[in-house]
Amino acid sequence: MPISFLTAIIVLLITGLGVGFASGLLGVGGCFIMIPVQYWVYTGMGMDPNAAILIAFGTNLFVVLPTAASGAYGHTKKGAVWWKAGIVLGLTGAVGAVIGATIAAHLPAKILTVAFGLAILAGGVRMLTAKPPKIEEKPKDNPWIWAAWGIPIGIVTGIIGIGGGVLMIPIMVLALKFKMHQAVGTSTALMIFTSIGGLAGYIYNGLVAGVYGAYPIGHLIGYVNPESWLALAVTSVPMAQVGVRVAHKLPAKELKYVFIVVMIYMGLKMIGVFSWLGLPI
Repeated sequence: MPISFLTAIIVLLITGLGVGFASGLLGVGGCFIMIPVQYWVYTGMGMDPNAAILIAFGTNLFVVLPTAASGAYGHTKKGAVWWKAGIVLGLTGAVGAVIGATIAAHLPAKILTVAFGLAILAGGVRMLTAKPPKIEEKPKDNPWIWAAWGIPIGIVTGIIGIGGGVLMIPIMVLALKFKMHQAVGTSTALMIFTSIGGLAGYIYNGLVAGVYGAYPIGHLIGYVNPESWLALAVTSVPMAQVGVRVAHKLPAKELKYVFIVVMIYMGLKMIGVFSWLGLPI
């Protein structure tokens, strides 16, 4: 069913509400909502799937930037952001994200969508099956360890067009021994940096590929669509503050399980499991 420009904007405005809430609540960029919706919208408007997935990735990272900043501000007021860790993870992740975005620009859409789904699904399953860290264990103040994690995670996030929170939170909780609320808060801070790195990579590689000018979805600057960005950001940024308030009212265990359920659902969705089974979800 063809999608009109007006319908696309309305869908993206509504999607932004969920993105902002998820960002503030879970410390993620909302990629598991934004990317599937954008991909559906762009292909529904007649865009080639290979271009559609790259534009969904690039635009997603542009939306993550202000949404993460909004969430980080809210979590900082709650004392849940370890800025030193967030900056180190974010800067090293940004370097990796530029590399990842360049790799993604040379991969077919099917590989990217399945890779995106598998990455999110793996993170959700790992959080579900891993034993919780011992109470007496505390996160170590070690920038070298953070950097060692930041660069490879940045490369992966650049390839699959996300801010990094959906992958970094399981690592912070399970490997770096962050408490759940601290992991969520610090994740919003690091995504400010990784989104900038990935965004730069998608704009640059899109311009190199000659992707700019007017398209059915509006204008493109590399693999970024400003109209989609505005529709998503105008609702997601204020909604992130609502998510922050809800996050700090939920116990860590419940917050963790909400995070896991959303990750597993969207992972299966992007891999195509529900379509194979004929399920309309």
